[in-house]
Amino acid sequence: MSTNHEAQLEEFSYDDKISKAFLMATIVWGAVALFMGVFIAFQLAYWKLNLGLEWTTFGRLRPLHTNAAIFAFVGNGMFLGIYYSTQRLCKARMFSDILSWINFWGWQLIIVSAAITLPLGITTGKEYAELEWPIDIAIAVVWVVFAVNFFGTLIKRRERHMYVALWFYIATIVTIAVLHIFNSLSLPVSFLKSYPIYAGVQDAIVQWWYGHNAVAFFLTTPFLGIIYYFLPKTANRPIYSYRLSIIHYWSLVFIYIWAGPHHLLYSSVPDWVQTLGMTFSIILWMPSWGGMINFLLTLRGVWDKVRTEPILKYLATAVTFYGMATFEGPLLSIKSVNYIGHFTDWVVGHVHAGTIGWNYMLIVGVLYYCTEKLWKTEIYSKKIANTQFWLATVGLLLYMMSMWVSGITQGLMWRAVDATGKLVYPNFIETVVKIIPMYWVRGIGGVFVLVAFFLMIFNIWMTYKKSKYANQGKEAEKDIFKAAPLSAKPEEKDADSHRKLEGLPMVFTVLTLVAILVGGAIEIIPSLISDRFVEKDPRVKPYTPLELIGRDIYVSEGCYVCHSQQIRPTVAEKLRYGNPSTAAESVYDRPFQWGSKRIGPDLARVGGKYNDMWHYRHMINPREVTAGSIMPNYDWLTRKKVNFKMLPKKMKAMVALGTPYSKAEVENAIDSAMKQANEITKGLNKSGVPMKMQDKEIIALIAYLQRLGIDTKEQGD
Repeated sequence: MSTNHEAQLEEFSYDDKISKAFLMATIVWGAVALFMGVFIAFQLAYWKLNLGLEWTTFGRLRPLHTNAAIFAFVGNGMFLGIYYSTQRLCKARMFSDILSWINFWGWQLIIVSAAITLPLGITTGKEYAELEWPIDIAIAVVWVVFAVNFFGTLIKRRERHMYVALWFYIATIVTIAVLHIFNSLSLPVSFLKSYPIYAGVQDAIVQWWYGHNAVAFFLTTPFLGIIYYFLPKTANRPIYSYRLSIIHYWSLVFIYIWAGPHHLLYSSVPDWVQTLGMTFSIILWMPSWGGMINFLLTLRGVWDKVRTEPILKYLATAVTFYGMATFEGPLLSIKSVNYIGHFTDWVVGHVHAGTIGWNYMLIVGVLYYCTEKLWKTEIYSKKIANTQFWLATVGLLLYMMSMWVSGITQGLMWRAVDATGKLVYPNFIETVVKIIPMYWVRGIGGVFVLVAFFLMIFNIWMTYKKSKYANQGKEAEKDIFKAAPLSAKPEEKDADSHRKLEGLPMVFTVLTLVAILVGGAIEIIPSLISDRFVEKDPRVKPYTPLELIGRDIYVSEGCYVCHSQQIRPTVAEKLRYGNPSTAAESVYDRPFQWGSKRIGPDLARVGGKYNDMWHYRHMINPREVTAGSIMPNYDWLTRKKVNFKMLPKKMKAMVALGTPYSKAEVENAIDSAMKQANEITKGLNKSGVPMKMQDKEIIALIAYLQRLGIDTKEQGD
């Protein structure tokens, strides 16, 4: 019989079924996300691949691809890595099997909901947060379930020391909850329609506080935790420096949250906010590279294994691309560099260097590692795994280099001004035509990555079949924990302050929350008090009822994916588009439409530039008015009817959010919209359009486009 002073042996088992479920979901959604990426890449190279259907246009499928890549593929990969490693690091089964499965099935249902709603044009129009309010609530609920399960496991853990990987998981859970809640605050109009509580500058600051940190705390911090576990396990070496891990964690968590405004350089947000974002983005070099150095030095003495062991090859490559991406990001946040890179394909190349080079490579390494461990066998073919690696690497390099060339070409052509002060390339389409070859190269690179992924699927399937035959009847993995005697004193190395902190998971979590809230407050507070520094312009009026409908159609069709509505304060931009945009011009925009990419020209002052007939022809067949255009046809807009009955509800929601519509304007919204629609239709009839179209979506969209920039248009513009 043991006493309180004797070590005790305790046998327990891990819940590997949940890890297997997330592994399979990662593979399925990974194939979907990569296929969608390849498909939309070729849509830009060959516009006819939009297929002439409203559900398959680039504007609707691009948000589907990003959501599938981030939340379906990377999200399930994240849950796989966390569920597998947390149990082993805590020497404990997950807190609740039921919560684990609610987490799994809830997340899959959210993904399916996104796959249904986004192609249907049901979207908020907020980048990386396009899902409507019922799905947002579901995300919050599932995330809380995940958090309870994780922290419950931490509390009941047998291992006293809380390893560094768990720190990064804590930061992920806490920060994503804060980001999602604040960015998703909206006022529902109907079951699948809402307007954000923020508008204009407010919405821009909050959105890119969320957008930047979604990359930071969904695509980065959880995977830093995952690699802190899987890299030492695969290399069979301890992490190089415990102290460097501490510096890496706390500096990254504190600094990362400040850097969101670097997405808004040369925009209408205050200069000090832009400068703050740029400064902290540059500072991010240090903790990011500190972590990379820690990982690379962990591989000292085992680099020969990197050549022969596929899993280690994937992990080492992921670390390398993490270093590259975290160098390029701060570089692009420097104002002079950002002016060339922003709105261009350079940013697309940068993003995919991270998502493919860092996330894809790391997830594939984790998939192979977990397949071997969960099914207790060796991978079916190292040769196939190595072939997959080189195919994916070559594909990624083709992708990155083509987007670098394309992006820098765009940036230089847009800003080129000759000695007489005129634009060298005054027609936007000149740039589009120039870079189409790079879109073909990008698509081919994507095919390489996709084919490589299918090789992995075959390899893992064959591994599973081999394991099923070889391991029939084997039980789930068990572990034995040797509890320390209750009278034992902590080791000397455990006596320092951080080791003590690691024994207090809730205190550790609160300190992490404080670290992210400090930087978050610096960004959010300016947004909340923006009314004080955004000078009102009495010329700017709310949208008319018909223009409001047209704006919703613009968002639904994903036009913001290809067009910006933010003219930067530079000579070339003024020559091309007109006077720089001001904060006052977007005070009624919910959500803001400044955009992040210019596949087509900026539309901030497009109102009145062309007549209604031009817009009509442009939507039916863009090539009729712009030779060489890669924009899809939108002929269904001439057939789809506007839902005028929703107008009063939409306007009441806008009034509740602060838009100064009068009671009479709300009550007469339908009549007002019909009157404006009739006027536009009559004009089109005179220009040769024989149909009566006053109740069609294209009329509302034309009304919206013709309004852009009109309020502040000056004589001579």
